[in-house]
Amino acid sequence: MNISIKIPALVVAFVLLALHGCNEQSNTNNDNNDATGKVPGKYREGADYFLFERVRVFDKVGFSQPQEAFSVLLPKGWQHSDEVIWNAPGTMCAGTYKKFKATSADNAYSLQMYPDVLYIWGSNQQMMQFNQNNNPSSSTCAYRQPIDAENYLRTIFAKEELGNAEVVSVTPNKFVVEQMAATNAENTAELQQYGAGDINFDQSAINAVVKWPDGTEGMVVLGITIMETIIPNIYNGSYEKSYTTQVSKRTVFKYPAKETEQAKNQFSLIMGSFRSNPAWNDAVRGFWKAVRQRKHVEHIGKIRMIDEQTRRMGEQAIAKGNARLSEMDNQMRNWEATQSSQDRMHTNFIKTIREVENFKDASGTYELSSGYSHAWSRGDGNSFILTNDPNLDPAFIFKDQNWKEMQKSDN
Repeated sequence: MNISIKIPALVVAFVLLALHGCNEQSNTNNDNNDATGKVPGKYREGADYFLFERVRVFDKVGFSQPQEAFSVLLPKGWQHSDEVIWNAPGTMCAGTYKKFKATSADNAYSLQMYPDVLYIWGSNQQMMQFNQNNNPSSSTCAYRQPIDAENYLRTIFAKEELGNAEVVSVTPNKFVVEQMAATNAENTAELQQYGAGDINFDQSAINAVVKWPDGTEGMVVLGITIMETIIPNIYNGSYEKSYTTQVSKRTVFKYPAKETEQAKNQFSLIMGSFRSNPAWNDAVRGFWKAVRQRKHVEHIGKIRMIDEQTRRMGEQAIAKGNARLSEMDNQMRNWEATQSSQDRMHTNFIKTIREVENFKDASGTYELSSGYSHAWSRGDGNSFILTNDPNLDPAFIFKDQNWKEMQKSDN
């Protein structure tokens, strides 16, 4: 019988579908005062205002030349490291994974996004043993029974990857769960094309607060999708079940415990600013969809050596995207002024932490943290100043007339 052979094939299909289905200085002039009597040098960055600058993350592996994968706004002066990881077709963990970490200059604040993790489990113990013997666990794939988001945080993530952090509070996030459910409904149709039987999805998402003995706290967000596939045995009337658990959007924002409000404002703004390059997204999704549609995929080593036709398709998609990006509106790349559904999940995660408001400039409308009452931009989508001081004027402080105050917008 070939029934048992289909279990890992369906698991691989879901894995691939789930994974791919994100120095200017103040000038001091003691002779020039503004209307409030403050001289430019008296405004303190990080206290009176916050300057956010867009940084870009590149995929240096999947194509013949580095291609931008996503971008995000970070406070000025933060350092970041990133990596886009490709696990080649034919492996249990096949897919594209992203890692990102950013840290403030004084190391007091940090943001870390962890790669997705996949857990495989099934009722057929012989098949489970065979898979474990032939496909050992890794940092992104392992064999574990299904688990929901809160239990994952408490029993695995906090202990194994967050240095045994204490979980202070956990709040379910209905906004993210609703989005995950809609995505899973769309995925079902494709999975059934690969011979899947009955498919059931369960999804959970949380916002949490953790703390460490050194006085540091952290805001944590993550989501989990569990896919249960029921495979009937037409010969004896029994059935088997396989489970694939995907842990996604694992993000931790660390901060001093006494600066919770400032941390909420910064975390909300950063999370809402993630923008995925649609050209890169389309090329990556197209490649993995082609992989899913093949009945037999051999391990082909380095992803840089993917078959020539698929590589050309990917590069053509990227080239078209870059051509679109070159058509700038007020020197602003249009795609960074809008959110894809993937980026929207970042915003949905922080809705329970801090609401966002729409601010508009000549280049587009941006969702920024409601913790700041005033926003300024240079109209290029790369630099923003957030403040609660109604008298602060970046054009005066930086001697740069490109700084314009953004207007709040209802849409």
